[in-house]
Amino acid sequence: MKLNVTAFGIALGLVWGGATLSLGIVDIFTTWGDGWGMLMSSMYIGYAPTPLGSIIGGIWGFCDGGIGGVTIAWLYNKFAN
Repeated sequence: MKLNVTAFGIALGLVWGGATLSLGIVDIFTTWGDGWGMLMSSMYIGYAPTPLGSIIGGIWGFCDGGIGGVTIAWLYNKFAN
């Protein structure tokens, strides 16, 4: 069975983008996840524990997760026969 590369990329992008956005929102109101937030801000330009920074991080996360999902599904389809 082959994976739909586009659908898998979008799904993984939504999951990772949502997780990144959620982390930013949680980091605004609590100190939980400060270390992870600092790591994410070093990887994603514009990411910060602010409302706008969380949205920017969510967009970066969607793009990053989408590229990763497409790559994983493509590799799976190449090796699964």
